[in-house]
Amino acid sequence: MSDTDTRAAAPPPARTGGATARPPRPSSKPNGQWKIDGTTPLNGNEEWKQVDDGLAVRERIERIYSKGGFASIDPTDLHGRFRVWGLYTQRKPGIDGGRTATLEPHELEDAFFMLRVRIDGGQLTTEQLRVIAGISQEFGRDTADLTDRQNIQLHWVEVESMPEIWRRLEAVGLGTTEACGDVPRVVLGSPVAGIAADELIDPTPQIDEITSRFIGDASLANLPRKFKSAITGHPSQDVVHEINDVAFVAVEHPEFGVGYDLWVGGGLSTTPRLAERLGVFVSPDRVADAWHGVAQIFRDYGYRRLRNKARLKFLLAEWGAEKFRQVLQDEYLGYALPDGPAAPQPLAHGDHVGVHRQKDGRFYVGVTPIVGRVSGPILAQLADLVEAHGSTRLRTTPHQKLVILDIPEDRVDSLVAGLDELGLSARPSLIRRGTIACTGIEFCKLAIVETKAYATAAVLDLEKRLEQFELPHPISLHVNGCPNSCARIQTADIGLKGQLVTIDGEQVPGYQVHLGGGLVSADRDEAGLGRTVRGLKVGADGIADYVDRVVRRFLSERDAAADETFAQWAHRADEESLQ
Repeated sequence: MSDTDTRAAAPPPARTGGATARPPRPSSKPNGQWKIDGTTPLNGNEEWKQVDDGLAVRERIERIYSKGGFASIDPTDLHGRFRVWGLYTQRKPGIDGGRTATLEPHELEDAFFMLRVRIDGGQLTTEQLRVIAGISQEFGRDTADLTDRQNIQLHWVEVESMPEIWRRLEAVGLGTTEACGDVPRVVLGSPVAGIAADELIDPTPQIDEITSRFIGDASLANLPRKFKSAITGHPSQDVVHEINDVAFVAVEHPEFGVGYDLWVGGGLSTTPRLAERLGVFVSPDRVADAWHGVAQIFRDYGYRRLRNKARLKFLLAEWGAEKFRQVLQDEYLGYALPDGPAAPQPLAHGDHVGVHRQKDGRFYVGVTPIVGRVSGPILAQLADLVEAHGSTRLRTTPHQKLVILDIPEDRVDSLVAGLDELGLSARPSLIRRGTIACTGIEFCKLAIVETKAYATAAVLDLEKRLEQFELPHPISLHVNGCPNSCARIQTADIGLKGQLVTIDGEQVPGYQVHLGGGLVSADRDEAGLGRTVRGLKVGADGIADYVDRVVRRFLSERDAAADETFAQWAHRADEESLQ
């Protein structure tokens, strides 16, 4: 922070939010690190992955399971290898959250699938969007959710439909390869790559090189756990790089020009850890090789014995950034990367909501549905609307939003009006803008609490309750149905973690509250995790009441002269104010 910055000091990073990732405690047992302990599998997941990592299961889906139906699927394929092709069994309706931890997977699951369509960099054409919409309508009961990983998820998909679904997706350049599983997941990319007037560099060539060279590569199809990547060339740092396993953030080097700052080892779930800079500068032509090096380190040195310790963040916690950099350079790249500067703090929000001028004089329009929920019919109408306004391109974002590109100036108002009719707001309330939610108990076998419906109801209620107040910035409200943090609860102003809670002596679905988390942004100097207050729980139907109460207290107690943010206030407020 400069001496002239008038904002209140940022909260300290990460130490106030509970557990953080630490390496496994020293033990006489091997950790399953291939380069240290050998490749002998140490648990059931590692055993089946060595027999068949999942890439080959597509052939069985098309040749056997799509003809024999759900009952014909081998259990290991069903609960393991199907994930590599973007398929998870979904939750059987009517099973309450109290039974999530007591039932076996086969007791929880329905004979239908969630299907995740992989969209690297969030880049879509209207033709592709129309194909996804058609699949949703014909095979998915109209379902479609925008995820915070730039994917689109469909539900109610039957295995019998998969050959035709893949045929349609691949005909327009889409797919589901390694959309889930212990593999390199979708590569997050700036939603305004190649078009933003203030972009430092277009990361699309780097994303394309990574995906063309390494997605579906058998040598990377058996990683210890999931491997999440992000690349941005935009100064808003719009890809949540601090919570990815590997991330590249655009930066200008005083000697070498524009390239990337390399981050590794981020991740949330039940033991959150923010990524660390390796302190190196990566030129654009070396990004794919650096990405590959980090992925191989994870493959060869990542912990495999215990799955809850198998993410890259645990290895980084043991090694530290200096050793990680040395191993990357010495064992995998064969050359030293130059030291590099950190990117400056963003000056704008990275969700890209609103109307913005492109570098070519046309405009892009960022819109938000409520908590990422759309539908097949809405997506089809959106494709028609975008084309009617002279464009064929749009993007998904890491914030459950959409960005429509290439709109002529004289068509912007008409487009915004049409988007409003579809429930996609370019000028949303700051509560609607800041709220995201995971899949929840409606479809997810891990969930304890419903999310989408409760969050939607809360947003609509809060828009009325807080209408007379002028919020100083968007209030991020992240609602998660279990402790696994798919909705990034520890990095929200208000994060709600689904669990059973006791209210007035009765156990009911609800949430534990995390307050004051956030990633680096125009309002925040450093990333940090939210704090928890002992005993602070909210009933599932009480989101609006709680948020209304705590936001009003923030507005009455904040230091307006210092432009204090919600996160800063939440970290200094006494517990009584946060109840």
